[in-house]
Amino acid sequence: MIVKATSKDSLALAKMAIKIWSEHSLDELAKEFEDTIDCEESAIFMLMVDNQAVGFAQCQLRHDYVEGTDSSPVGYLEGIFLEQEFRHRGHAKKLLAQCEEWAKNKGCTEFASDCESDNDESLKFHINMGFTEVNRIICFKKQL
Repeated sequence: MIVKATSKDSLALAKMAIKIWSEHSLDELAKEFEDTIDCEESAIFMLMVDNQAVGFAQCQLRHDYVEGTDSSPVGYLEGIFLEQEFRHRGHAKKLLAQCEEWAKNKGCTEFASDCESDNDESLKFHINMGFTEVNRIICFKKQL
């Protein structure tokens, strides 16, 4: 079953998210999810199995320029995660569909996402879900 997350779900979301965003702490992620859940321009959908959260998809509206798009706002997939044993069963596709429907209901005509250039699993997922690659960039920085 897929449900929209509420503030009481922040810690459960953080426990899953730390597996993909390990550079953050559990507390940071829980706080970020609390803020995201309370925002009208974002949504998080969770996959529940036996009353246990086993996956999520986080989406939001982006009003700034989104690579390859022509409209604003654009629905944006910020992150998607499934526990290993629930992958390759169509659950991610259903979570993504909830995000896309949410974005349509917010007036979006386009939906976008991104992944790291070395994340082959994410690239394959996006292509399988009907996304079209529109650009590749390499970002740089240096200390001043």
